Amino acid sequence: MLDEIKEECGVFGIYAKQPKEELIGQVCVGLSALQHRGEESCGVAINDDGIIHFHKDIGLVSEVFTKEVQSSMPEGKMAIGHVRYSTTGVSKKENAQPMVVRHKKGNLAVVHNGNIVNAVELKRDLEEQGAIFTTTSDTEIICHVIVRERLKTDSIEQAVKNTMKIIKGAYSLLILSPQKMMAVRDPQGFKPLCIGHLGKDIVLASESCALDIMGATFDRDIEPGELVTITNNEIISEKVLPDEKKGMCVFEYIYFARPDSTIDGINVHLFREQAGRCLAKQLPVDADIVASVPDSGNDAALGYSKESKIPYDIVFIKSKYIGRTFIQNTQNKRKKLVNLKLNPLRHTVKGKKIVLVDDSIVRGTTITRIIKTLREAGAKEVHIRVAAPPFIGICYFGTDVDKQKNLIAYGKTIEEVRQEIGADSLEFLSLENLKEITKDCKVKGFCDGCFTGKYPIEVPEEIDKDRFEKIQL
Repeated sequence: MLDEIKEECGVFGIYAKQPKEELIGQVCVGLSALQHRGEESCGVAINDDGIIHFHKDIGLVSEVFTKEVQSSMPEGKMAIGHVRYSTTGVSKKENAQPMVVRHKKGNLAVVHNGNIVNAVELKRDLEEQGAIFTTTSDTEIICHVIVRERLKTDSIEQAVKNTMKIIKGAYSLLILSPQKMMAVRDPQGFKPLCIGHLGKDIVLASESCALDIMGATFDRDIEPGELVTITNNEIISEKVLPDEKKGMCVFEYIYFARPDSTIDGINVHLFREQAGRCLAKQLPVDADIVASVPDSGNDAALGYSKESKIPYDIVFIKSKYIGRTFIQNTQNKRKKLVNLKLNPLRHTVKGKKIVLVDDSIVRGTTITRIIKTLREAGAKEVHIRVAAPPFIGICYFGTDVDKQKNLIAYGKTIEEVRQEIGADSLEFLSLENLKEITKDCKVKGFCDGCFTGKYPIEVPEEIDKDRFEKIQL
């Protein structure tokens, strides 16, 4: 893996006023807008007059949903889709979403962004009750809980409400039943979810950029702890869980989300630009140019340049054909891939003192190689500025940070990290400035546990993305 944090997942759904053949195409457009959130697998479920048809596979949206596949999907009135990166459960077709189940009272399809922290305990309880699992994803556990509760209640809404009180952790869910579509956000608001309109059709998405690309209007964000039920062309909203300590993932703004998205009242581009401005004030440096590690460092580098008055320039050309989640299994291959992904513009770099802005430093593999590449291209000095605080903690809620020993900043001073990566100077965004930038967010409270080791809810002692592969019963 090129030294990057992996995306979580993206969810997208449409409730049309009338059944239509182009529903599958519209969902694919929405999912393509969210492709940055997961490149491993994708899938779509369509409700065709109460019967749920679905298709899912490993690969990008454009690879999985060819013209032939799209033409084979039925028309429908409701559809949900998903793009996935595996934060729980290994990457294989069985773990692709939507999860579709058939039970005594009907059909059910679920797509999920997040991680359930009490998944191991729930899985053990469900298996003791006779449940059989075919995947290693915590989304299947959510499906089992919903079905179990549905068999005890009179409506799917009540079953989902009960499930919200049972599962703990991060979940933004879209749910299809034979007659209804539902959207759910956990009470902390860890993961984003919004709602809008495309004409008279209702659209739901992880990020507002998907609504924009669809030509849909943005209505609002789904609130933490809220259940939205769409049926008979009506939207019914209910606050199921009381206000709790909020925990919106601050890394959505730093890295995950597209710059053209607005989440809980904060525009991602403006957030990143402000982070760059803060970095310029925190540790000024005499330099010739400001540049970024493309693409996620671009906005912060622009902000740094505006604040410092040092001109912005491009020092790397990025290959368009290597995805953000490109994986290789050896350190040597990872190093070679840095050169394959990023090639320096030598005439821009030679003899220059460069401020290089990146969104984050995780393991340090990529930034070390990048600094070396710039020096080999003739850079006089390389000063690294990072638009996030140092990573020191595990993420339990849907981000691929599960080993502290892999984090270059864990247990080290900034000076020790600087020496290890070979930079002339190094500065991370301070926690104080991070809090200042996020003060106008509608969700009052963030999860910054990856930077502080403190979390908005109780977390397990340890976590592993493949933990369901290892359970011995």
